Amino acid sequence: MSSPDPQVRAARNQSTNPGVRGPVVAVTGAAAGIGALLTERLAASDEIKQVIAIDERRGECAAAQWHILDVRDPAIADKLSGADVVVHLALDLDLETDGAARTAYNVRGTQTVLTAAAAAGVHRVVLCTSAMVYGALDDNELPLSEDAELRATAEATGVGDLLEIERLARRAPRAHPGLNVTVVRPAVLVGGGTDTALTRYFESPRLLVVAGSRPAWQFCHVEDLCSALEYAVLEKVEGELAVGCDGWLEQEEVEELSGIRRMELPSAVALGAAARLHRIGLTPSPAGDLAYTMYPWVVSGSRLHDAGWRPQWTNEEVLAELLEEVSGRHTVAGRRLGRKDATAAGAAGATVALLGAAAVVRRARKARRRI
Repeated sequence: MSSPDPQVRAARNQSTNPGVRGPVVAVTGAAAGIGALLTERLAASDEIKQVIAIDERRGECAAAQWHILDVRDPAIADKLSGADVVVHLALDLDLETDGAARTAYNVRGTQTVLTAAAAAGVHRVVLCTSAMVYGALDDNELPLSEDAELRATAEATGVGDLLEIERLARRAPRAHPGLNVTVVRPAVLVGGGTDTALTRYFESPRLLVVAGSRPAWQFCHVEDLCSALEYAVLEKVEGELAVGCDGWLEQEEVEELSGIRRMELPSAVALGAAARLHRIGLTPSPAGDLAYTMYPWVVSGSRLHDAGWRPQWTNEEVLAELLEEVSGRHTVAGRRLGRKDATAAGAAGATVALLGAAAVVRRARKARRRI
């Protein structure tokens, strides 16, 4: 079914139209990625009165009212005036971004948005982190409930930022009475050009399997994430929400469906070499990312299910789309071939599995000694 014409949507979503019911929704990070997809979805919805789009550049959604600014700018409070709900999606989880700069943007941006939303009289803020905050541990239940303890550490890419955002979410209602904060935690995101250490895992000619580990793969298509975010916007569900496909895939099923063979390494070799590769700059993905390919962190999504939400994608379908997206990409010696200076992560240890940990580290050490 095609979406309404942009001019029709723009006219329908004007806040001055008394015939349109529903909330006025502001979306940060609205120009690209999940933010752009959600902005289009909300602008096309008969249940949304108006969409305010905020980013550092203008996006393509003509039906939204655009404001161009950095989310860390306190002036954002003025732009949120009249909004009922804010969905904060302006996060930097790029593998190539300097870690300190990434944290400064993510944490400061979230703090500013929460404070500005409260000052503007917004009654609900929806944040998006990741199911990675539960941690990938050998003793995790399958699946985890939303109320499970957040046992992740800051050792994986961006997870430290997400944990801090979770802490801000818990503190905000106490600091700003009347402000409701909902947190959405997706499983492994796929679609819409999503590029993470976990999606790059499938770019390697061999899938690294750490001996003695028990991986369990659960995916979340970006379309399902957007529909879950819309549920939160419309107040059909609140609190901490986990979202993903129903069930999970064992490593053997992933290998059979993908047609990619495994390479198995002892834990000490894989983790030790991954740490060395990161330390000497051959890969931006720290060894902590490897845990998310070793142990389960599958979520139940029970709160969304209880509210009537269902995923439209299966794990098998999302994996198939992921494999299509990464087709033709290859990671060798920590770098993605065909893209200048694009360092490939492949969940850190995938590079180790490809070339052999000892050989890579020995060559790097020799190169440093010659300098």
